[in-house]
Amino acid sequence: MTAEPSAHAQVSGTSLLVQLSGEMDYQTASFFRERLVDVMTWAQRRVVLDLSAVSFCDSAGLNVLVEAWRRTEQADAVLVLACVPPNLKRMLSVTGVDTVLRVYDSLAVAVAVAEPPLGTGTSVVRNDGPAQSAERRVG
Repeated sequence: MTAEPSAHAQVSGTSLLVQLSGEMDYQTASFFRERLVDVMTWAQRRVVLDLSAVSFCDSAGLNVLVEAWRRTEQADAVLVLACVPPNLKRMLSVTGVDTVLRVYDSLAVAVAVAEPPLGTGTSVVRNDGPAQSAERRVG
């Protein structure tokens, strides 16, 4: 039995951390696509996708990641991948996607790379207002 797909997002500093879990395949691609579009409206300029709990990924799941990268690029934002499982890391390499998507072995390194240097004056605007929690479950 396979775990249900999920996407859990939270703001950390000036980054949006999104942990994806479950299988990313043709059956779940629309779920992940919709969740990523939803959380990317939070207006964070840096997005870190934690893939440590992704148990499988096929070409449809890979397409979801590339689409998310394109959306962030169009929004003048940065998207990086963290904790990519070995099978998915190999797929990124074989397809050449690792030349456009930055991949980091740990969440800490990915967040550090995604964060701006201190003193840059970067501010963050949230779409969900000050009364909303900075953490929420999507899906």
